[in-house]
Amino acid sequence: MFPERLRNLCLLTMDEARERRVRIATAESCTGGLIASLFTEFSGSSDVFERGFVTYSNRSKEEVLGVPGDLIADYGAVSEAVARLMAEGALEASRANLAVAVTGVAGPGGGTPMKPVGTVHIACARENKAVLHEACYFGDLGRHEVRMATIEAALNMIRQQIP
Repeated sequence: MFPERLRNLCLLTMDEARERRVRIATAESCTGGLIASLFTEFSGSSDVFERGFVTYSNRSKEEVLGVPGDLIADYGAVSEAVARLMAEGALEASRANLAVAVTGVAGPGGGTPMKPVGTVHIACARENKAVLHEACYFGDLGRHEVRMATIEAALNMIRQQIP
C-alpha cells in the first residue's frame, strides 16, 4: 500500500522515537488515517505509536480535538491555525508526548484560488517545545500523490521534534 521510501522513513522515525522514548499520536484530515496506518504496518509499533484521530469533518475537529468552530470559520479548516490546534488537541487528548496534525486539499476538487488543490498544513506539537508548522504546496499531483507527499512531510516533521 505504501511506497518503499515511506516505509523506510517510517521505520527510521520509529527507531528514533523508540530510542528517545517518544510516543506519537496523529490527527489527520486530508490523509484520512494513512499516517496511523503506516505506523501500524510494522510489528512492534505499539511501543511508539499511541493513537490516531481521523478528524475529517469540521465538527470532528471541534468535538474531538477542541478546535474552536469560530477559528475554523475565520481561517478555514485548511490553515496554519487549525493545524496547530489539531496537533495541540491530539497531544492533550492522548498519552503521547508528540503529535502531528495534517489538514489540506488533496483534490481533485475542493481547491480555491487562495487554497488550491495540493495545499496542506502540517503541525507537530511536542511537550515543552514550540509547535512546528509547515505550509506545503504540492500542486495538483492527484489525490493519492498529494496524500503520500503529506505523509512524507509529516514524518520528516516528527523527526525534527523527536530530539
